[in-house]
Amino acid sequence: MEPPASESVAASLFVVDGDALVATELSRGPWDAASCHGGPVSALLVRMCERIDDGSDAAAWQLARITVELTRPVPIGQPLFVAAELERPGRNVSLIGARITLENGTEVARARALRIRAAEVTLADGYVPDSPFGEVGVGSHEGATFPGEHIAFHRDAVDMRFTEGSWLEPGPVSMWCRLLYPVLPGEEPTGAQRAVATADFSNGVSSELDPADRLFINPDLSVHLARPPVGEWIGAQASSHYGPLGAGFAEAALFDERGRCGRSVQSLYIATR
Repeated sequence: MEPPASESVAASLFVVDGDALVATELSRGPWDAASCHGGPVSALLVRMCERIDDGSDAAAWQLARITVELTRPVPIGQPLFVAAELERPGRNVSLIGARITLENGTEVARARALRIRAAEVTLADGYVPDSPFGEVGVGSHEGATFPGEHIAFHRDAVDMRFTEGSWLEPGPVSMWCRLLYPVLPGEEPTGAQRAVATADFSNGVSSELDPADRLFINPDLSVHLARPPVGEWIGAQASSHYGPLGAGFAEAALFDERGRCGRSVQSLYIATR
């Protein structure tokens, strides 16, 4: 699958506009045509945490966990102001906070990221991480295309390949996903950015609820990484679970071309339409 050929399509999920960033139409989500999908917003927050200027060598750290909270809809085409700060310094473990606000100061998304000092560690004899499932990046494209009048993240900015299940079928899925565009122009997405962008699909692709009858929206996303993911493709084995009082969660085991690299969980708000 190649990026859309239309010259009107931006070359990234966000663009720089003076002191602000602006979400392009490639960041559009499925619930509201005027608002972003959670994947691009999460990837932007990861980028902010990775690039924080705290006086240390960024290469010395690895992102071990990030929790994103989508507090309000993040608008398409409006100025977004981003900021990140070192909340808790440390020699081996540190904590970063990041936020996205509108021009009037309203916060629309925030994140807290846990960094761990990167150092070579000899693991126990015989320990072997889980291998990738199937062939990396290979699977069915059926059910990964969607009709619609608007360019959107899930339709135009990613390539999804299903090895088990489908977006058109309820229940757990195994899939490979790759970003077709960078978060900002001219930048190669990092493994963590690719991982969170893929992980945010877990709720939608593994749902067992009919979207015509039920809302099942994830107001957050937590991703834990054992190491920086490598390669363009991120694999996810995702499933959703529901409670009787309007809450639930979607979870996924995350993979790259080397094998298991992480885990994601999303809280779910469930309601009758």
